[in-house]
Amino acid sequence: MTDFSTVREAMVDGQVRPSDVTLYPVIEAMLNVPREDYVPEALREVAYIGDHLPLGEGRVVLDARVMAKMLDALAIQPDELVLDVGAGLGLSTALVAHLAEAVVAVESDETMAKEAETRLADHDVYNAMVEIADLAQGAPKHGPYDVILIEGGVGEVPDSLIRQLKTGGRMAAIIMEGPLGRCMIGLKTGQGMDWRWSFDATAPLLPGFEKQSIFAF
Repeated sequence: MTDFSTVREAMVDGQVRPSDVTLYPVIEAMLNVPREDYVPEALREVAYIGDHLPLGEGRVVLDARVMAKMLDALAIQPDELVLDVGAGLGLSTALVAHLAEAVVAVESDETMAKEAETRLADHDVYNAMVEIADLAQGAPKHGPYDVILIEGGVGEVPDSLIRQLKTGGRMAAIIMEGPLGRCMIGLKTGQGMDWRWSFDATAPLLPGFEKQSIFAF
């Protein structure tokens, strides 16, 4: 039987720390949240392989390195409210719950959303809630948010999410251009979003986040 706690330590030492993840709360969250309990049952034994894990319908659980680097770049504080877009089975939500005061998870797939609720409850994650909603619409009734984390690739970030971010808030998104991608961190200012490159990463495009074509006549 796999000793997942040992495997988890090896993941942090071999994948997370060497990737310039330095914030102790992020490392602690990666060490304490059981990744194997938030992936499809058939993938438990490969939960720590260092790659995205398929959830079906083109959705994935982001690999540990990418997830940890996004959280490190966001530097979530203990008094902040976070919106987790594309929560899947709840792994990202559980990690954010370790860092934030509260987290609202949005998942468009009803089956996955209910699974996420169950798994979070099984691990006594009481400062998180799961909303079943279109990912690009977020959860405006619970905002505005200090931080928004988008769990997957995007062609562009919809204004509907930007409006839910507080001025001074941060957002992390993996912006995809064809096969190439970059994790960008956006700071919301009075003039809009100020984006900066954080690191290179790729992920499948989330539904509803495709880049809108502009036609010239």
